[in-house]
Amino acid sequence: MSDAEILTIMIGFHLGHHKTFKHYYQNFVCEYWKDLFPKTLSYSRFVEIKHRYFLVFFLFLKQKCLGKCTGISFIDSTTLKVCKNQRIHNHKVFKGIAERGKSSMGWFYGFKLHLVCNEKGELLAFYLTKGNVDDRNPKHIKKLTEQLFGKLFGDKGYLSKALWQMLFSDGIQLFTKLRKNMKNHLNVLWEKTKKFLLRKRAIIEMQSIREYL
Repeated sequence: MSDAEILTIMIGFHLGHHKTFKHYYQNFVCEYWKDLFPKTLSYSRFVEIKHRYFLVFFLFLKQKCLGKCTGISFIDSTTLKVCKNQRIHNHKVFKGIAERGKSSMGWFYGFKLHLVCNEKGELLAFYLTKGNVDDRNPKHIKKLTEQLFGKLFGDKGYLSKALWQMLFSDGIQLFTKLRKNMKNHLNVLWEKTKKFLLRKRAIIEMQSIREYL
C-alpha cells in the first residue's frame, strides 16, 4: 500500500464514528472499500506499520481536527506508559527519552499527554512531554493555552498561584478545586456556576486517547 492510502485509511477512522479501529479496518476498509484499496494489508500488519506515520498524522490533527475555543475550556493530562515498572531496566525502545513520573495512580515510566478541550468535547490543544514533567510547567501551559480565552477548568494538579497569575495576565481565568485547608477566594455569586462547570470537567477525561492518536 502507498503512504497516501495508509494515511487516508487512518484519517477516515478518525473522521468517522467507529468504536474500534479493528472493526473499521476489517469491515469497512477490507469489505466496503476494497475497490478503493485493492492491495490492503492484513489488520495485524497495518497496525504494525501505522506508527511510522505518526508525525504526518500529528500534523494533520494539529492543522485540521482541532475545535474552536468558546470561552469555557477544560485541561487535563494522562499518562502514556511504555512498559510495566518491573521492566523499566530492560526497556530499550524509548530508553533515554521516556522518564519516570508520578500520577494519582502511582509511579509509571513513559510520557504524559496534556489535553485541552471545550465544553462540547472538541479537542483544542495537546502536548506530549516526558513523564516527569509537572502539569503546571509554565512553558507547556503557555503553549497549550495560546489560543484560549475566558475560563479554564482543571483539577487540583493545576493549583498554583503563579500559574493563575500568568494565565490571568493572558486573559484566562483558571479555576481548580481547592484543597481542604484553603479558603475559597472566589466570588460567592460564582460558586454554583463554578461547581457545575468543575463537575463538567469530566468531559475531557471521557475523551478516548485512541480517538486522536
